[in-house]
Amino acid sequence: MGESNRVRVLKRKEWGMKKKERDGFYLIRESQRERLELNPEVETGRGKNQELSFARAGDTRWSSHEKTLLRLLALYPTVIDVLEYIETLGFDCVHKSQADGLQIYMKSFKFVYYLHLMKHILGVTNTLCVALQRKDQDILNAVGMVKSTKEELQRYRLEGFDSLLKDVASFCDKYEIEMVNMEDEYVDPKHRRRKTNITNRHHYEVNNFNTVLDMQIQELGNRFSEVTTLLLTCMSSLIPCRNFSAFNITNLLKLADLYPYDFNFDEKDNLKYELGHYIVNVKEDARFANMNGVSDLAKKMVETRKHIDYPLVYRLIKLSLVLPVATASVERSFSSMKHVKTELRNRMGDGYMNDSCICYIEKEFFQQVSIDDVMQRFQKMKTRREQL
Repeated sequence: MGESNRVRVLKRKEWGMKKKERDGFYLIRESQRERLELNPEVETGRGKNQELSFARAGDTRWSSHEKTLLRLLALYPTVIDVLEYIETLGFDCVHKSQADGLQIYMKSFKFVYYLHLMKHILGVTNTLCVALQRKDQDILNAVGMVKSTKEELQRYRLEGFDSLLKDVASFCDKYEIEMVNMEDEYVDPKHRRRKTNITNRHHYEVNNFNTVLDMQIQELGNRFSEVTTLLLTCMSSLIPCRNFSAFNITNLLKLADLYPYDFNFDEKDNLKYELGHYIVNVKEDARFANMNGVSDLAKKMVETRKHIDYPLVYRLIKLSLVLPVATASVERSFSSMKHVKTELRNRMGDGYMNDSCICYIEKEFFQQVSIDDVMQRFQKMKTRREQL
């Protein structure tokens, strides 16, 4: 009995030592490194053809999805090699079966088609995603980028299917994947004996290509409708950056029209003249220079007591601050909660979670606080037995 226990312990140690080697990401990196070393046409060394691995797709970072697809295209033969290795030498029958199924799907025309389609769509929208996640977000440029993104997707919908097929055909020829004849009748894999009366081209172009792009264009239209775009454009006229260069009285009057319950007829008429006095005053006041956003402008108006002199302008500023717009800072806050409230710490109270989230979100600010200052603060809070 004792011998069998020692055998179990040795097997457990061996299992732990080989756990890293069984990890999929480790196998992909090693297989790709060997492929580079065996290829005489590829130069290796510092800064040349460095080993790649997959980027984990994040829930709140759409750019990571595009990066994952690009890595999959670059590491396609390596992934196939790893799946073949797992199918042959895997430790679990379930993993072997999954590896076999993934191989069959990844060597099909359907997989290559969807891979290239989504790569192009995410590539078009990636510039907009990056712009919307910047802290120093320029609203006017972001609104213009939304329009250009929709136009680019619409252009690709009308003209891009043939170029997509060329990319797919080139990929299939390179890795010996069977290409589908677009003029043959489409066969539904779930009902192979049932006639569909449509060609493969109709299925992939109308039922898939056009449908996916229509969904993407409609989603952008829902998130950035004409009213929302007008609201953002008008609000951007309040931004004090570059010495109030975006200031526009006409847009600000339109912004007041969007809030009929906050401005009556007389106040809208007075707002036009108040805006004229306001812009001359703040441009000449050195205290309003080098401000980053509307929130800084609101604080400075209260500090200088100009919110009393220009109450209607200050009301516009307050309305702009409470606009229900999802910004990158809100997105980062929700993303930070995953690092604070984990599976091991999922019962913390709201107060402790809020404090922890603030420390994580504003970590750049807290890095400037020295440990000695923190210890002195705790020391002064109450009498302690020992000196911290």
